[in-house]
Amino acid sequence: MQYKILIVDDDRELLKMLNQYFTLKNYTVMIAENGIEAMEKISANPDIILLDVNMPGMDGIEVCRRIRDRVSCPIIFLTAKVEEQDRVIGLLSGGDDYILKPFSLKELDARIIAHLKREERLHRKTEQRFYGDLVIDYASKCVHMKEKTLDLTKLEYDIIEFLSMNPEIVFDKERIYEKIGGYDAEGDSRVVTELIRRIRKKMKMYSEHEYIETVWGMGYKWAK
Repeated sequence: MQYKILIVDDDRELLKMLNQYFTLKNYTVMIAENGIEAMEKISANPDIILLDVNMPGMDGIEVCRRIRDRVSCPIIFLTAKVEEQDRVIGLLSGGDDYILKPFSLKELDARIIAHLKREERLHRKTEQRFYGDLVIDYASKCVHMKEKTLDLTKLEYDIIEFLSMNPEIVFDKERIYEKIGGYDAEGDSRVVTELIRRIRKKMKMYSEHEYIETVWGMGYKWAK
């Protein structure tokens, strides 16, 4: 299968290098030099997006926020920023992963492959699971409560999927982030804590039941 990859960066030399590399890897490569151009190319339905954070005008964070409701494919941020808060903001805006510049092409390639394989596994799932008022549809990657679809970000859904497919097993924050973050993800407890807080808030609109339980000093588990 030939995957479509959209690469967004204002560095033309980097775009040229990535274009050549992924073309040789048999990807269909689309490039954009700014946020506006990226927005226009979303209609081509890429399988994965590489998105530079630091672009003039509309930066990568804003692009991600604007397109996330329209695309479900993985988004990997390319960034020179190393501050934890910057990474947290990027992931909570709807991104799936980040890689710091300068980066190894082999590592970037490995991360992309990991995300694409994970998407393939998700698409093969047809099972639904029912927990009282809650229904998880693994094929469409949707969660319904009392016949209402929860408005979840991709990472929020990924946490629900991971925990619900491993019920009653306690996972620490670092392990959860590693599973939802893709290849060789570094644990980021602040991201997981905030995502679970958001999930609980959305669920509480329809039910008082705590589907994700906190096991103090250990982590979180899915409660049947």
